[in-house]
Amino acid sequence: MKSILSFLTVALLSSAVQAEIGLISCAEAKALIENADASKRPIVLDTRGGYKDYFRGHLPTAQHLEFDTLRGTDHAVPVQYLPDDLTSALLVRAGVDKDRLHLIYATGDVLPNDEILSSTMVVHVLEKAGVKDIRIVDGGLAEWKKQGFAPTQEYFGNPKGTLPDKGITTTAANISDVQAHVGKPGNVLVDARPLNEFRGEDEIWLRKGHIPGAISFHWARLVEKDNTHKFKPFAEVKAELEKAGITPDKSIIAYCGTSREGSLLLFYLKHVAGYSKVRLYEGAWKEYVWLSGKSLPAETGGEPAGSK
Repeated sequence: MKSILSFLTVALLSSAVQAEIGLISCAEAKALIENADASKRPIVLDTRGGYKDYFRGHLPTAQHLEFDTLRGTDHAVPVQYLPDDLTSALLVRAGVDKDRLHLIYATGDVLPNDEILSSTMVVHVLEKAGVKDIRIVDGGLAEWKKQGFAPTQEYFGNPKGTLPDKGITTTAANISDVQAHVGKPGNVLVDARPLNEFRGEDEIWLRKGHIPGAISFHWARLVEKDNTHKFKPFAEVKAELEKAGITPDKSIIAYCGTSREGSLLLFYLKHVAGYSKVRLYEGAWKEYVWLSGKSLPAETGGEPAGSK
């Protein structure tokens, strides 16, 4: 009887899950991972930056795809996205496949844990490659354990995948896009970094502050305090976003320090809240401060958007 119920659960989930990008609960993910038909199981990718974390325990059938393998120094600017051919080779090696569902996850915990950003960054890379069926496991490994589900230490490797013939160009923005965007009616430029970095009160960046015209909306405002891998429901943050001027009628470009924090805003606004006009400035602040002989304008100070 139990096996029949398990089969029916997987069958119902498989029929209900349509190709889209969004969230999935740990229970739903577990049912799909345990499908008796291996060919119908999802591709599971552990995006954590620490490979030893993968060794300590991970979701069953998860292959480790360390997020920073997808970036490198380009024209002196660190952690820039790799060229399409290199990215494609890495994704194919990881088993990414145009005909499969992909479950993406990392580890959740309280701040300063920010592993969720590795997952949203990988989702952005997959979406750019044209992959249409992607879910972030809401709550990540922390929620998986909280639900009483056991991690595994068994290695897992996907067979080589097959990418879509064409990627998409509507989700990424470059510096020219940003410069054309700022100050135009109906446009919003959102800085997803912590407020101290937006204000220029940090020891991190070559130059301090933010892109003139940007508003500050820290990515952590969209996730739960006790688990930064678990997203707040849109109904819970809708008023806060509206007060900040981040509304679905606007054309929005998100950015941050290296494009991870901005990728969370992109994911949430586009795939959780359902906003249709959202892009990510991939070069991010790290690139902005270096361009044109370090001459692009910067502003310091400011308050969180919607705080007054």
